[in-house]
Amino acid sequence: MAQSPGTRRRTFLTAAAAGALGAGALAAAEGRAAAAASADAPRTPAAAPRLAPSRYVHIFYYPWYGSPAVNGSWRHWPQGGLTPPDRIGSDFYPAAGAYDSGDRAVVDRHMGWLAQAGTGVLVTSWWGQGGYEDQRVPLLLDAAAARGLKVAWHIEPYAGRTARSVVDDIGYLIQRYGGHPAFYRDAAHGDRGAYYVFESLRIVDWAPLDQVADRAIVLAQTTDVSKVAHFGGMYTYDAIAAGNNPQWAGPAAYCRDHGMVWAPSIGPGYIDDRAVPGNTTPTLEREDGATYDLEWNNALSPANGGPPTWVSITSFNEWHEGSQIEPAASAPPTAQSYRTYSGAYGRTGAAAETAYLDRTAYWVARFEAARRR
Repeated sequence: MAQSPGTRRRTFLTAAAAGALGAGALAAAEGRAAAAASADAPRTPAAAPRLAPSRYVHIFYYPWYGSPAVNGSWRHWPQGGLTPPDRIGSDFYPAAGAYDSGDRAVVDRHMGWLAQAGTGVLVTSWWGQGGYEDQRVPLLLDAAAARGLKVAWHIEPYAGRTARSVVDDIGYLIQRYGGHPAFYRDAAHGDRGAYYVFESLRIVDWAPLDQVADRAIVLAQTTDVSKVAHFGGMYTYDAIAAGNNPQWAGPAAYCRDHGMVWAPSIGPGYIDDRAVPGNTTPTLEREDGATYDLEWNNALSPANGGPPTWVSITSFNEWHEGSQIEPAASAPPTAQSYRTYSGAYGRTGAAAETAYLDRTAYWVARFEAARRR
């Protein structure tokens, strides 16, 4: 089990949330979410013609799970000191069970769900050359290609990461996977690939990125425009701050004026109590989908510089943080008291399991319409 990636992520979010969303602001955000959702759109996702998955909607994907049957041991699910398969490091339980990211049937199912949601680009968590997540890439690319989806890269803060090593990583990813039909390239930006750098502010001097500017769109995780020299774009990742009047007009305008990609991140909620007992990161309740609706509205609003170049979604399957839109079991194991999606957009029982996939498809269609205008 590798706990350090999740621990690092939550350390960052704890600090971000402390500055961006205190308890009072969180309550206000939840109230605004309910109001915005009830006024803006039907609560029950209606059936609609399926559009082709959007290449402008990117979703963070985690290929880091393992099971004894495939990997030889549990990986990630035991986070928080729990014992899979019935007791896992999440406040929700996957409809697919405590799965293995190396299981082709599981990954194929994931790609079907992503296509159902209308998300055309999955941004896979990547922790360095030859690592566990890197070993999952060939399977991921093949499964994505079968559904007409593309794969981009979330370069995480692995041990020893530097600006120079990130440049080497980009070269490695292009050389190793760049010929695959599922390797994402943005036709609107010179057919360059996309590389999101989580916690980019850990490194001060990113000048080496100039060496790959003709091949790569490298996105910094920040809204501070003074910290993006040498980058080709900006994203936020943090779905907690995205629900609290995020003030994105400035970074959106900066990216537009400098020919950069603006890809704000939105999500359905956040809770990591089970994965990190005693954590100090605030919970962002889903409010039966109202939080997700509010954050989509924030991303698309002209007051926030919307519509953006891309929308990035946190997340498809970060189960430790409860930010996932992947279907959660409506009847999870009783070994622990798991949350479910019951009530989301008026759905209950098994029908609620895919509520966030279908709501994503609704918002993707709205984003595509706004983008074309």
